[in-house]
Amino acid sequence: MTVIHIGSSVRSTTRKNETTAGWLARKLSPANSSLHPVLFKFRADVSNSHKEEFVTELRKLKDLPCVMDSRLVVGGPTITDPIERSQGFQYALLSYHRDRQALADYQASDEHHSVTSRLLWPFKEDVIRFDFEVTGEDDSAILPIQSLVGI
Repeated sequence: MTVIHIGSSVRSTTRKNETTAGWLARKLSPANSSLHPVLFKFRADVSNSHKEEFVTELRKLKDLPCVMDSRLVVGGPTITDPIERSQGFQYALLSYHRDRQALADYQASDEHHSVTSRLLWPFKEDVIRFDFEVTGEDDSAILPIQSLVGI
């Protein structure tokens, strides 16, 4: 359990019209978080049970120490309407990492290698990965402090 005590001095250091939660997010957020979105498209001959196992195993990666605050989500199958806009991609992953090194550690982990080598690469039709960094106010938008302190 995380306990954060906010005294009256917090208000005196906030920016004009900034909430206490905004101040906390600005102070506690890392300088450059790395986001790792990935889209997955399996071959037509891949069974639903295989895809379900893949999703189950992907979700376990959130427990890796290089994933920031266990922030890794896996979604799918797609609910995009019309379906053509998803261009055949069936599943997505979005993970958050403290910095580029944490993202590199995630990619190099034995757990990540096991999931991708066993359940993805031999069965994929296509994969899109687009890693990027966020800084400053964008950082607090993707990692709201409210989720950390229950505000």
